[in-house]
Amino acid sequence: MKYKAMKFFAFIAFLLMPCALFAQQRSPLDDPQQLKQFYESIEKTVDQYTSSLKLETWQVFKIDSTLSHDYMEMMKEMESLNKARVANVDLFQKTQDKWNEQIYNSFRGILDDAQWQKFLKSGAAKEKKARDKREAKRGKQIESK
Repeated sequence: MKYKAMKFFAFIAFLLMPCALFAQQRSPLDDPQQLKQFYESIEKTVDQYTSSLKLETWQVFKIDSTLSHDYMEMMKEMESLNKARVANVDLFQKTQDKWNEQIYNSFRGILDDAQWQKFLKSGAAKEKKARDKREAKRGKQIESK
């Protein structure tokens, strides 16, 4: 049980890493050290998925590519919000939710049914539920205006 909890918290920390990177002055895309940490973090996540979900070689490649691309795009989008001096935290959260939903949907096409169920049990289902809840809340706020 401890291993699952550690894995879940590592996954959450990984998802929140781009937010922490944007709290600094310099762009994470311009700093080689931060980019190195970013890719090492992705590598660790892929390694965890490989062992816990028993991924095949082609799945490892696709998951690595998906995470690298989508998190980089999320970082770029968040950086543009940061440069525009957006102070609304909800916009950052919405951007993060958008890209995490993209990753979630991509993983569904990569993983087989048994792997998908393990992935959901590892915390992905809870994250999906939280994203859906935030999206519903945003929809209600728009309707009330």
